Amino acid sequence: MISRELRRNTARHDRCYDGDLAHARARQRARRPRRSRIGRDPRLREIVRKLLEDEWSPEQIAAHLRSAYPDQPSWHVCHEIYQALYHGGEDGLSRTLTAKLRTGRPLRRHRRRADVRQPRFVVPAQLIDHRPAEVEDRSRIGHWEGALIVGRMSQSATGTLVERRSRLVRLVHLPDGHSAFRCRAAIEQVMASVPASARLTLTWDQGSEMAEHHLLAVMFGEGIYSAPPASPWLRGTNENTNGLLRQYFQKKADLRAYTVDDLLRVEHRLNRRPRKVLGWRTPAEVFAADLVAP
Repeated sequence: MISRELRRNTARHDRCYDGDLAHARARQRARRPRRSRIGRDPRLREIVRKLLEDEWSPEQIAAHLRSAYPDQPSWHVCHEIYQALYHGGEDGLSRTLTAKLRTGRPLRRHRRRADVRQPRFVVPAQLIDHRPAEVEDRSRIGHWEGALIVGRMSQSATGTLVERRSRLVRLVHLPDGHSAFRCRAAIEQVMASVPASARLTLTWDQGSEMAEHHLLAVMFGEGIYSAPPASPWLRGTNENTNGLLRQYFQKKADLRAYTVDDLLRVEHRLNRRPRKVLGWRTPAEVFAADLVAP
């Protein structure tokens, strides 16, 4: 790499490296439009297009290409699939294929930096790093993760609670809005039916709906914890569960239209569906067995 840089940017008259020349040439190269590998290779583009039509994710497509075509490293693409979708140009992929992605977004969404977001809690929350060790190793039930799934224009919401060890789901009805007061009251009502021994911790994000976390903490024997902003992977169990729930609650739906009975039916379906991660037992079975275990 160094030798190539020297060859590119050594002045001919004195055979010395010219930093100003190197910078000018680098800026010129950056302005030049470059075609992606998908744009240059019609066969690769067609394979990717067909798999997107079958609703494969870019990550699944990239893994398939590495496995099926090990001798063609130029086909081992990942982020290039997103580039071809969102910035494909004439030789890229049709933007209509973005509807096949899980998000369904026709354009990428710009996110604010986590370090410039303002805190929303009057009473500081305990951060996720201070949770008991049992939360991480899932050695006992009682450790919950929660969040909201929101409807169109964030005008409606449903709360979701999932127990980390058993993956048991409880849904929180919020027909009158998702302010901090209403969220706290609704969560208290749902969790009141759960035995105290199975209410140990709750981990949530730092959304404004949890501004009354210090009042809700009396429901959880070992406290409530907050994940840092813009870090959904730290609540992976809940994020995965919310993905499953989108089969029943579409993003553009008005979630106020769902009744308590509707939520209970969805809970029943998910909690009685065998899960591979549980050795094909159901969340309801695991939760019930651990609840009576000494």
